Amino acid sequence: MALMTPQEYIESLRKLKTRVYMFGEEIKNWVDHPMIRPSINCVAMTYALAQDPQYADLMTVKSSLTGRTVNRFTHLHQSTEDLINKVKMQRLLGQKTASCFQRCVGMDAFNAVFSSTYEIDEKYGTHYHENFKNFITMVQDNDLTVDGAMTDPKGDRSKAPSAQADPDMYVHVVERRPDGIVVSGAKCHQTGSINSHWHIFMPTISMGEADKDWAVSFACPTDAEGMYMIYGRQSCDTRKLEEGASIDVGNAKFGGQEALVVLDHVFIPNEYIFLNGEYEFAGMIVERFAGYHRQSYGGCKVGVGDVVIGATALAAEYNGVEKASAVKDKLIEMTHLNETLYCCGIACSSQGFKTKAGNYQIDLLLANVCKQNVTRFPYEIVRLAEDVAGGLMVTMPSQKDFESDTVVGRNGETIGDICNKFFAAREGVSTEDRQRIMRFLENMCLGAAAVGYRTESMHGAGSPQAQRIMIARQGNIQGKKQLAKDIAGIK
Repeated sequence: MALMTPQEYIESLRKLKTRVYMFGEEIKNWVDHPMIRPSINCVAMTYALAQDPQYADLMTVKSSLTGRTVNRFTHLHQSTEDLINKVKMQRLLGQKTASCFQRCVGMDAFNAVFSSTYEIDEKYGTHYHENFKNFITMVQDNDLTVDGAMTDPKGDRSKAPSAQADPDMYVHVVERRPDGIVVSGAKCHQTGSINSHWHIFMPTISMGEADKDWAVSFACPTDAEGMYMIYGRQSCDTRKLEEGASIDVGNAKFGGQEALVVLDHVFIPNEYIFLNGEYEFAGMIVERFAGYHRQSYGGCKVGVGDVVIGATALAAEYNGVEKASAVKDKLIEMTHLNETLYCCGIACSSQGFKTKAGNYQIDLLLANVCKQNVTRFPYEIVRLAEDVAGGLMVTMPSQKDFESDTVVGRNGETIGDICNKFFAAREGVSTEDRQRIMRFLENMCLGAAAVGYRTESMHGAGSPQAQRIMIARQGNIQGKKQLAKDIAGIK
């Protein structure tokens, strides 16, 4: 099969029997639901750009398994150039959508599971790597979107999976059969889960021998029997349900998506199992996936940051303050922070290395430094955006007020006339354009898009402390102490 077009992708979702629930009710036509469709449009952009010849080098690549042209989101990295192009591709998509485009988690899961299964087989003589190669070949040939599912609810976080009062707090095996396993549990905060054709489930922490039933990784179709999703709320999300609110939404076409993914005794055939009780490898999968995903943030968040910076510059221009030295300095600082994130993404990619399985892994220390910066810099970027934009960003009347023909003035002025008069921009700029850019910044700074640009920057791919733990492991303090001893003459 050739690369899918955006419309083919959307139509492929309609063929699935995915169970989706929102506000306590099942959503039958979730593909066209106004709260969900913007996130589908984001994924569709990953297909649209792959069809565009000017982006062919970034968006497509030759498969290392088949030699056929595939979407880079389904690729196994074969070089540091591949790792760098991944980051460049993610920045491009952030620039095109100003949202989370959702295929990164699957791509990062592919590469983590590919190399890990090779080493599991090497030790135990299992067939997980062959299982995975067959699976990823199918994904590539059909240009599928796959969600990478790692984060368990965790319950009492002071206890291991096997010590939880409710064993479902971590995804686990409840039955082993000759032809496969039955699994139960859930994964939280799953980005793009509803919009995916398949899921790859992975452990979320390192495990001990008592946790063998929780040390499991597998692939599962999104509409498998016993699997369903409960859609997560976002700030200001019901604006998408309002009629005539295309401006108030802030970003009417694109958006992100998260859901609780529930597994209620789901059967997984043997050919889709990638880990089944080999508990000592759970940590390897977690560490490698987290490394790849922390690298990802040096691309996607930078692309979104580019749009935020552009919107902030427009707000300053519309307000007539673009020449003020303080405003110029704030835009410089925003750019400096954004490009620093990009530098980290490129750096950890350029220092990548080949795994035993043959695909390339990023430098883990630099990837964790990248993500540690991402937990901070987007917050400062949106703070500066709010500073430059001013209070109108959050106090402006509704779009319906600007369009209202209700008479309120003594000379027959309507509410719309009054709003357009008193919220006018500088000469030569329409009030509507100013309205649009303010609502867009509201969407990015504290509305629906803030889920992906702010809070996800903090907690996605692990919270800040998770990166600090990895930085401590990878930082080689003992080696640095020896360097100081050598130069200082200490024996």
